Amino acid sequence: MYWEGLPSTDDWGCRLMPDVPFAHDAVSGASEVPCRDDSAVPPAHVAKELDRILASPHFQASERRQAFLRFIVDETLAGRAESLKGYTIALAVFRRDDSFDPQADPVVRLEARRLRRDLDSYYVDSGRDDPVRITIPKGSYVPHFEWHKMHVADTPSREPALELHDHSTTAAATRANWTTKFGIRRYAPVAAALAAGVAAWIWLAARPPPSPMTPREPAVLVMPFEPLTPGENTRLFAIGMGQELTSNLFRFGGFRLYTSPPNALSAKGNEAPQPGRPLGASYVVRGSVQTSVEEVQVTTTVFNAENDEIVWMRTYARPFDPQSLMNVQRELASEIATVVGQSYGVVRNDIRADPPRKMESYLCVLRAQAYRSTFRRVDFDPAMQCLQQTVQRDPQYSDSWAMLGWLHLDAGRLGYSADGNPQTEYDKALEATSRAIALQPNSPLALKALAAAYHFTGRYADSDRISHLAIDLNPNDPDILAQFGWRLAIRGNFSEGVPMLKRAIERTLHPPAWYLHFIAVDLYLKGEYKQMLDVAETASLRDSGFSQLLIAMANTELGRRDATQTALKGMSQYKALADDPAGFLRRNGAADQVVDVLMTGLRKAQALVAS
Repeated sequence: MYWEGLPSTDDWGCRLMPDVPFAHDAVSGASEVPCRDDSAVPPAHVAKELDRILASPHFQASERRQAFLRFIVDETLAGRAESLKGYTIALAVFRRDDSFDPQADPVVRLEARRLRRDLDSYYVDSGRDDPVRITIPKGSYVPHFEWHKMHVADTPSREPALELHDHSTTAAATRANWTTKFGIRRYAPVAAALAAGVAAWIWLAARPPPSPMTPREPAVLVMPFEPLTPGENTRLFAIGMGQELTSNLFRFGGFRLYTSPPNALSAKGNEAPQPGRPLGASYVVRGSVQTSVEEVQVTTTVFNAENDEIVWMRTYARPFDPQSLMNVQRELASEIATVVGQSYGVVRNDIRADPPRKMESYLCVLRAQAYRSTFRRVDFDPAMQCLQQTVQRDPQYSDSWAMLGWLHLDAGRLGYSADGNPQTEYDKALEATSRAIALQPNSPLALKALAAAYHFTGRYADSDRISHLAIDLNPNDPDILAQFGWRLAIRGNFSEGVPMLKRAIERTLHPPAWYLHFIAVDLYLKGEYKQMLDVAETASLRDSGFSQLLIAMANTELGRRDATQTALKGMSQYKALADDPAGFLRRNGAADQVVDVLMTGLRKAQALVAS
C-alpha cells in the first residue's frame, strides 16, 4: 500500500508523506498515519493528547501543575496564546491576586520548569508512543504541539509488513463520523486509514492503568552520613552532606523518599541495613565522610533493602573548599536519583545557589542547622554569633541569611532575646529571610524561613502563600509539610494542619518532637486521651517541656495523679514555658482558642496534683 496518486495535504492539516507506508501496531492491530514534524496538529488531537496525559498514572505532575497544563493548552487552542504571561497564569491557576509581582513571587517560572520536567518524564516512559507531543519551550508559557515522528522499518519492497483490516463496527462508525465531520468524503481511502489511526489512539488512551498491587515508584530511605574522622568539622560536613543529598533528592520525581535525622545512628552504629524493606523501602542510602587538611572524601552506598546487596557505590575525593563540596553533593544527588529512579523519569539538577566564598561561612550554616535539630540553649549563642559574622563576610550567601532569620525567630519565641522583646527579633527575622529570598528566589530553605517569619509577625496570609509555594517546589519534603501543618494547627486549623503533620511523619523515620505536638492536642480535643498520651510520650523521647505539658494533660484526664505530678515537674525545667505558659504559646503564634484549651488543661493538671 502506497500514498501514490493522493493529494499532498488533507483537511486534517496533516501533510501526507508520499512513499511512506503506515506504521502498524502489532499489539493493538491498529495503524497510524505518519506526518512531517512541521505539520499542524488539529485541535481535536491536541485535546485528546491532553486528556491522555492528565489521565495517565505515570504523569507525575501535582494537581496544580496539571491545572497549569490544562489552562495553557486550552487558552492556546482558543486562540488566546498571546495572553499567556506569568501574571495571567498566576491569577488563573495559582490563586494570586492582582497585586502579583513576578519578580518577588517566582511561582509561575518555577512551576513551568517542573512541568517541563514532568512532560519530559512522561514522554520518556508511558507516553513514548503517543501520536502527538505537547511541549513548553523554554522562555515561553505557550505550549507547542507536534506530531510524534514515526519510526518506520525499512522495507525494500516498499510493501507494509501487515495489511490494514477493519474488524469492528465501532471502527466503521468512527470512520463514518470523522469523514463527515471533516468533509473528506472525496478522499474515502485516506479517511478510512485515518479512522484506523484514530481507533489506535482511542485504544491507547483507554488502556487500563497498572494494578494498584504493582509498585510504580521505588521507595528510598536515606540514612545519616557517618563522620569517620574525629573532629567537629567532619561531623558538621557529614550532617551537611546528608541534608544536601536529601534536599536534592526531594527535587526529583520517580520515587518516594524517606529520611532519618542524624540521631538515628544510635548505639547500633553504622551497621548495614537489615533485609526486610524498612518502611517498604526498595533502597537504603548510606554514606560516610572523612576529612584531612587537604581534601574531603565522601563515600555513598545504595543497598537493595530486600536482600542487602550493594546496588551502587561511589567514593569522591575533593579539595577541602566549598565549591567542590557543593559539586560533589549535586553529583551524588543526580547519580543516586538515576540509579534508584530507573525508568520513572528524567533526572535533572535544579538551579543551585552560588557557594560561599569562605569555608567558615559554609561551616557556620552547618553549625546553625545542627543547633536547630535540638534547639539547645547552649548551642544558640555560638550559632547566632557566627551567622552574624558570616552575613558580613559573605553577604551574597543566601543560606546564611535564611539561617540568621531562623535564629532570630528562635530568639523571640524561645525567650533567647537579650532585650526580652520578641517583636524586635521577629522584625529582624523578616528582614534576613527577605534578603535570602532576594538572593535565591527558589531556595527551599529561604522559602521555609520566610514563611515562618511571616507567621511570627502575624502576616498569616503571606505565610500561607509562601508555604504553598514551598510545597509546590518540593511536594515531598516532610520538613515543609510539618512546618506548614504546625503553623496551621497552632492557629486553630487542625483539619488541615494535622493531616500535613501526619504526612510529614510518614516520610520521616525518627520525626522531631514538634511534628507530634499538635497531633496530641488534636487527640485531646477529640477526647482520645490514651492515644494522646502515647503520642506525647513518643515526642518526649526527643525533647521538650511542651511534651511534658501534654503528658500532664493526658494523665489528668485519665485520673493518674502521680504521673501528672511527674510531668509537671519535668515541664518546670523549661524556663520559657514554665514561667509564662500563655505568653510562650502566644509568642509562637497560637490562636486564642488554642491558648485557652491548653491553659485549661494545665490548670486541671495543677488542681489534680494539689488535691
